[in-house]
Amino acid sequence: MGLKRTDEFRHDAVRIALTSGLTRKQVASDLGVGMSTLNKWITAYRDTDVVSKDDLGLAQENERLRREVRILKEERDILKKATQFFAGLKQ
Repeated sequence: MGLKRTDEFRHDAVRIALTSGLTRKQVASDLGVGMSTLNKWITAYRDTDVVSKDDLGLAQENERLRREVRILKEERDILKKATQFFAGLKQ
């Protein structure tokens, strides 16, 4: 028989999944639940007050900023490699 999860646990899992910036796979793994279970909980609780609109908005903005930072780091790394390459050509 599977472990019965409390409503509080499910609410917390959904809040973490929607606001932490972690992937759903990471959240499911960290909490010891299956991906399909976590996805069912998210679907069931998405339109409730588990996550306030402000918190959800902040989480979405954080995710957008994380993507932007990742892109900028990749661009910086490309420029570093290009600089090293052209510096090597001058010698």
